[in-house]
Order: sequence, then C-alpha cells, then structure tokens
Amino acid sequence: MIERRQFLTSLLGGAAIARAQRQAPLLESIEVLHVRVNHRGNWLLVRMKAGGGVTGIGDASHGVDEQTLSLLEKYFSWLKGQTPFSVEPYRRALMKQAESDGRSGTVAFSALEQCLYDLQGKLLGVPCWALFGGQLQPWIRHYANINRATVDRSPEGFSKLAEPAVAAGFDAIKMASFDGLPKGGKRTAATQLGIDCAAAVRKTIGPQRALLLDGHSNFTLEEALDVTRRLEPLNLFWWEEATPGIANLAAVNKAAKMPTAGGESIFGLHNYYPYIAGGAVDIVMPDVKYCGGMLELKKISAMAEGAGLPSSPHGPASPVGNMAAAQVATTLPNFQILELGFGEVPWRAELIDPPEAFEKGGLLKVPDQPGLGITINEKLAKAFAVVA
Repeated sequence: MIERRQFLTSLLGGAAIARAQRQAPLLESIEVLHVRVNHRGNWLLVRMKAGGGVTGIGDASHGVDEQTLSLLEKYFSWLKGQTPFSVEPYRRALMKQAESDGRSGTVAFSALEQCLYDLQGKLLGVPCWALFGGQLQPWIRHYANINRATVDRSPEGFSKLAEPAVAAGFDAIKMASFDGLPKGGKRTAATQLGIDCAAAVRKTIGPQRALLLDGHSNFTLEEALDVTRRLEPLNLFWWEEATPGIANLAAVNKAAKMPTAGGESIFGLHNYYPYIAGGAVDIVMPDVKYCGGMLELKKISAMAEGAGLPSSPHGPASPVGNMAAAQVATTLPNFQILELGFGEVPWRAELIDPPEAFEKGGLLKVPDQPGLGITINEKLAKAFAVVA
C-alpha cells in the first residue's frame, strides 16, 4: 500500500500548490551565521524568516569577502514581501546582477535561493526532492575531499589524512596536490611533487578505491597535456580542471585516457551551455553555492543529461550546502557522486540536526522530512561563531 506521506505528496497538483502559494506567508528577514572552520575559510549560513516564524536555511560559504554579507541584504531587499514560491521571478530579476557582482554575488544569490526551497518544502510538508521531480536514489554516494584539511602538502601529509577517510568508510578520495605551484619560472620540481603526492595517496588507499585529482587550473595547455600523460599509471577516477579555458580543457579531454571533470565555478545555465557544447569535460560539476542554487543545479544537470554527461556536484562546504545539493542529486537520472569536505573540523556532523551520518562507501541517506530535512545546531554554531 502507498504510504500516507507519498499519497499526500501525489496530491500536490496544480490546485493544491496554487492554494499553498496564495496562502503562503511573506518573507520578512534574514539572519547570517558565520561559523569558524580553518585556514581555508569559514562557513557562512543564511536563515530566512517568513511570517508565522517558519524559516529556511542556505549555504553561502566560501564567499569572497565582506561584500557577500552586503549583497545578501541587497538581494533579500527584493525578496522581502514576496512568498517563498518566487524562485523564477527572483532568478529573472537578479541573476544578471549577481553575475556582475562576481563570486560574492553568485554565492549570495545561490544561498537565498536555497532558503526559498527549504521554506517551500516546509510549507507544503514535503522534502525538497519532491519539488524537483521525485526521488530516484535515497542514498547519495560521496567522495572525501581531503585537500582543504591537509596542511602538510607532502606525500606523507596527504597520505596521513587519506587514512582516516578510508577508515571512515569512504571509497573515493579527492585531493589537489598541485596547489601552490609557483607562478612562472621552472616548475618541474613542484609539478613532480604534486604527482608524487597523488601516487602516495594511491598507494595508501589501494587500487580498488577511487582517486580523484584536481588541477585547479594551475597549468598551461602544454603543461596540462604533459601532466595528464604522466598521471595515467594512477588510474584516476577523474582528472579535474587541469587548465583554464574551454578550448584548452577540450584539448586535454580529447587527449586524456582518464575521465575529466570540471565546471565548479560556473554560474547559470547560460554559462554552462558553451562549456558542455565545447566538449570541455566528461563530467560536469555544478556547485549549489555558486551555480545559482538548487533549481540551477537541476537545470544544468538536465542539460548535461541531454548531452550524455554525468553530473557530480561540487561542494566542499558546510553540511547545509551538502544537504541542499543532495536533495537535488537524489532526483538526477545522471547523478554520479557528490563532494564532501573531509577532516576540516571534528564537529562537522553535529552542526546540523539530525547529524550528518555516512554509511560505508560514503553513502548519505537523504531525509524525507519537509524541506532540507535539517536544522542548525544553535549551540554549536554559537560556540564556533566568528566574532567580528
């Protein structure tokens, strides 16, 4: 028999949703929670309040600077007095402005959009995945990104953090051992060190687990082609963003024997189109914090599906951003794997309620509670708050 929640969800047709929209409380205010993390950056969480006290949360982590805070207020001034069902009007009104405001703008825009969907789900009494077409896979596979937590950038340093990731049950590990390459001059030794670090992690995790390597666009095309060839023995799950520019990436993609991935910083469907059409990568990586939010993540992934490409959302940020991405990922026919920032702080899982919990293989169960299905642990957020 169909469960009551599923039955109620199936009734959310046009009339019911139209009624919910007409009766929806208006948006009143936002609150920003700034949580201290580590040397690579902090987490910036946004809580949007509507009439009647209902709230929605979103992730604006890794915004560029104080400008993100001012832009959150600026963009919300347009939303104030609207209902949480105003996502498409919000996109039409502010996407161009957000793009012109750079990374601070795209992060602020995306965070507020996440809040809207959390609110929608709560008002309708359904999880966000019900708003994006329904759930295809209740468990979302994650890879552990050890890069942001690795301070010792030696082969031993990377391997030391890969060990607890494997012990925690993750069967896919990502790193970015070419960060810090000197700008110009001879880079032979530094490049070899990056390869040696990746080789050390491969040895640590063994041949059966997936190894993902991010180039962070540190190479010229000539260098990227050379490094791509030298990485072949490591049997990479993917080689990510070796060089900047669509044409350069397409050349690397054509030459690479391993899959290539990228697109984490691209904002909006309109900017993703030439990236996909140009053959830049085999796997797209839209980030719910940068791409425009949850709806944009869905749209970009659908465009990739049409091109025959998998979608593996980027997102080494807070548990809030991770859940926003997971709520969409669970609806994607072409979903592959989702990113998790591993080892940054020991209390990460407890920042939300219920706590973030991964099963063997890096699997996370997507909740079926309304909205994102999580709330912020106020006590913990306060304990680690960034003091101005």
